[in-house]
Amino acid sequence: MSEDRQKTILAIDDDPIVLNQIVSILKNDYVVRPITSGEAALKYLESHEVNLILLDCNIPGGMSGFDVLGKLQEIPEYKAIPVIFLTGSVDGDDEVTALTSGAMDYLLKPIKEKSLAKRVSLQLELQEYRSELEQLVSERTEDLIRANLKLIERERITLDLLARAGDLRDHDTGEHIVRTTNYVRVIAEDLVNNPKEGYELSRQNMLDIVEAAKLHDIGKVAMPDEVLLKPGRLTPEEFEIIKTHPIHGANLLDEAVKQLGDDDLLMEARNIAYAHHEKWDGSGYPRGLAGADIPLSARISAISDVFDALTSERPYKTAFSNEEAFAIMYKDAGTHFDPYLIEVVKRHEEDFKNIRAGIGLQKY
Repeated sequence: MSEDRQKTILAIDDDPIVLNQIVSILKNDYVVRPITSGEAALKYLESHEVNLILLDCNIPGGMSGFDVLGKLQEIPEYKAIPVIFLTGSVDGDDEVTALTSGAMDYLLKPIKEKSLAKRVSLQLELQEYRSELEQLVSERTEDLIRANLKLIERERITLDLLARAGDLRDHDTGEHIVRTTNYVRVIAEDLVNNPKEGYELSRQNMLDIVEAAKLHDIGKVAMPDEVLLKPGRLTPEEFEIIKTHPIHGANLLDEAVKQLGDDDLLMEARNIAYAHHEKWDGSGYPRGLAGADIPLSARISAISDVFDALTSERPYKTAFSNEEAFAIMYKDAGTHFDPYLIEVVKRHEEDFKNIRAGIGLQKY
């Protein structure tokens, strides 16, 4: 019997079909308690321990999903329970409201088995990590407690959780983040080891950029599913909507900076989220920045993101080979991409190929 089997999932939904589906997907790994109303769920919590809550956004009659979430946030012993919102609505505003109101993740109905299982597992792992660190810091001095709590918030919650939540919007797993982060590492390490005017990076700069690159697409949490998950090419109007995701990402990270104060890592994350679709010749978006006006971290992330996109299958295209992807990107040096960074990529083609093949990946 696995360790996770003892964990209890509280599933709150008025639809018995949805509840039966959740139970069927999760019953082999967890104890699942299906409940059809918010009031009954809060009553259940008074006398039972729960490790995670799956909460329907729109429960008719009585308490809505947002009402239940509000109550959970008011009670300290319930506030720590991770909540994943479930909804059949494609309203992006509901998703952002849920995440900013305390939900840890958001899942669109109809529920996909692989996605639900992955998200539940991720949230439980993060909850375990937070619990272990809380126990650790309780044994330290007050100064060390503050330092570790900030580290937890910054590196595990703000970065890992938000990054994976954003990535799972349009990818089945977090592999896209792992690969792009490793491509960024290869380029940034070269800049540290081979100093060049205008491309100077300290080792700490490099580490911050590698960590921050996880959040390059965090703004996609605000994109409507009918656009983000469309199984085909976007219309011009739909593409204009997608082009707003860097702005949403920058706004979310601005809020994190306000809460945590000045933080080089989060500032790099904001730069990357805001500018990774800018192009060297000024034809990118959202601001039309050009050349060195584009932050170096964003120029590095743009190369990593595009290479992974080219070599990945999408609903509207097959995956290009590594060689085809390199050829496309080399052709765009000086227009789409920083030409010097493309020269760096040329020095590390084998590293890129290994990362694409899943060889030697580093976790961040």
